[in-house]
Amino acid sequence: MLAQRHGGTLKRDRARALTGEISIGSERVALAWPQTYYNDSGLAVAALAKRHDLLDDIEHIVVVHDELDLEPGRLKVKVGGGLAGNNGLRSIKAHLHSDGFVRVRIGVGKPPARLEGADHVLRRPGKAERVELDLAIERAADAVEMIVREGVDAAMGVFNQIGQPD
Repeated sequence: MLAQRHGGTLKRDRARALTGEISIGSERVALAWPQTYYNDSGLAVAALAKRHDLLDDIEHIVVVHDELDLEPGRLKVKVGGGLAGNNGLRSIKAHLHSDGFVRVRIGVGKPPARLEGADHVLRRPGKAERVELDLAIERAADAVEMIVREGVDAAMGVFNQIGQPD
């Protein structure tokens, strides 16, 4: 989404990710979509953080991810915090040796009683849910743009509001 908005493309990279660079305003932004197993996302994130000299500036890393603890389509921005059983975040924290990265959390809701969390996030969403998730992904791109332009506090003030559109 961000690559498309800003005229960039993602290409396969030796860091086991699709990567690209774009400009948001006057800021250069490196984009990455890990191509590892989700539970090994930290391998790609750490390699790219090292390449872009961010290992001492973890707060400049923004991770966009699904969140079982938020209603479907709901969006929240936060810095650091717990992992809520998310093995992708656990891997990133382990490889960066910090949880101080920024998170843009996209709600996917709790799984129905018969499904485990992993089964819930890996299943193909229904038509109505797909529309909701597509809108949330667009808002997540808006949040990342705001984080880059105005800072994480401004993004939290806008995207963490109770009355935000779902």
